[in-house]
Amino acid sequence: MENRTAAIAPRLRASWQRSARYGVALDEVQPVFTGSLDTESLFYQCGNEVLDGLRTTLVNEPVSLMITDADGLVLSRLCDDGSINRSLDRVHLAPGFSYAERDAGTNGLGLALADRAPSLVRADEHYCTELRGYTCAAAPVLDPLTGELAGSVNLTTWSHSSSGLLLALAQAAAGNTAALMLSRAGGRRMRPAPRGEVFHVYADNRDEAGRCPSSLWQNALTDAREAMRAGRVIAVVGEPGAGKTALASIARHELGRERVLSARPPAPDDIDAWLALWTPELSKDHTCVVVGGADTLPAWAAEELAGVFADARRTGPQPFVLTAEDFARIPRALSSLVDAVVEVPALRFRPEDILPLARHLGSRDRGREIGFTPAAARALSSYHWPENVKQLKRIVREAVRRADVVDARHLPAEVFSGGGHRLSRLQALERDEIVRCLTEPGATVVRAAAKLGMGRATLYRKMAQYDIKVPR
Repeated sequence: MENRTAAIAPRLRASWQRSARYGVALDEVQPVFTGSLDTESLFYQCGNEVLDGLRTTLVNEPVSLMITDADGLVLSRLCDDGSINRSLDRVHLAPGFSYAERDAGTNGLGLALADRAPSLVRADEHYCTELRGYTCAAAPVLDPLTGELAGSVNLTTWSHSSSGLLLALAQAAAGNTAALMLSRAGGRRMRPAPRGEVFHVYADNRDEAGRCPSSLWQNALTDAREAMRAGRVIAVVGEPGAGKTALASIARHELGRERVLSARPPAPDDIDAWLALWTPELSKDHTCVVVGGADTLPAWAAEELAGVFADARRTGPQPFVLTAEDFARIPRALSSLVDAVVEVPALRFRPEDILPLARHLGSRDRGREIGFTPAAARALSSYHWPENVKQLKRIVREAVRRADVVDARHLPAEVFSGGGHRLSRLQALERDEIVRCLTEPGATVVRAAAKLGMGRATLYRKMAQYDIKVPR
């Protein structure tokens, strides 16, 4: 296999090497089968609709159109060509079977999911000889609201009839699927794409440890400090915005490092430049590197980064930390370097931390001490914070622009509603106006109903509809 891998592109070569480590058979494809398919998801419905439209334009072409979930499980296959359908059945490229790299070796959809990048695998570029009669083009689909990997769009044809347009069609179908998902998600704003940031440097700030007095935070901080003191590589996991990088930043003092370099993965096309620009910092004994979103790195980039990290460890105590939502999703090349996993609990489980953090964030934004009335404090403490500290930071910044002593009426309406379902623009405006009337000084339900021009029973019904709770 050495001679064969030497002749192919670096991404494909890395995929072949992973396939060999997974123990994938060279001569026979043996994908895992599951009878449970998620056909109710927004991704499935939108992806199937886009591919059904594409099928009408390719009606006389021997091209099979597929969507898979984020784990490589084939969810749907659309094709009007009987011969290619029968052939794909023989290699189990059909709904219910997994074509992830670890199950089927190097193939188009498996590579697109592993690297989170559009991929074209032709004929003998497939790891398994049984797949070399096909050319596969695939593109990943990211959830437009969360940025998470939703799945992939895959187009497969005969290797001898391969078209240069195949990958372009797959990318267009993936983009149309994401756009359709967004349009049907209640008009919410799309999550911004990676901006290609190189890194951000945090200055020394030792008093941050006391900002969160809860036992859950302090226990996680103690675990991180002990692991660093022992020279271990740490993965800090938790929900987005929970404070993973902040915890690593505080704990790194155990290494005697004065500053933190925080690097987050950019767009896939920028990975090479991203690595080249900040990895030299690993050799500096005053810097601790935190690589955020390690579970979103393409597999090939993770392997390259793992090699850089392995070299850095030979010079002394580990100078880097990984953060991720889910440790299980960190590429194996990086996760194998981790000695300890520290979980940062979500802010909703740490109500004791909310007010101290709010005061700190408000004072930092305004440059002076900021206060909160009891009503505002109760509202902040009882809210469930789905976006964690990131959301708290945004809400406090908005409130302290209006007053140095924040009252309930200075807080945005989202703090007083459950947010269990998506609202249209008109519904959001109505909810916001109800909250504004209910949080005015001296407000009662009767006064608010009169001001809104509705009956008290109607107002109670609206409060229940929007799950509005205004602490007294």
